[in-house]
Amino acid sequence: MQDYHINIFYSEDDEGYIADIPDLEACSAVGETPGEALHEVQKARDLWIEAARAEGKPVPPPKYRPVIYQAVSA
Repeated sequence: MQDYHINIFYSEDDEGYIADIPDLEACSAVGETPGEALHEVQKARDLWIEAARAEGKPVPPPKYRPVIYQAVSA
């Protein structure tokens, strides 16, 4: 399995953690904890890839790499 970058962040609107994979269009999941969101997006990734292959669509290679992670304190 290829290693895709996964973003996880808290959403007040959804009252939970959102996980998404930028390289796979519309591949995201929600969970009550960061771990649950990660687990769910990994399942979503597998289903996304399976569906793309079943439809004969290309599966993009991992390429997204964030430039920098930085916490800014006020």
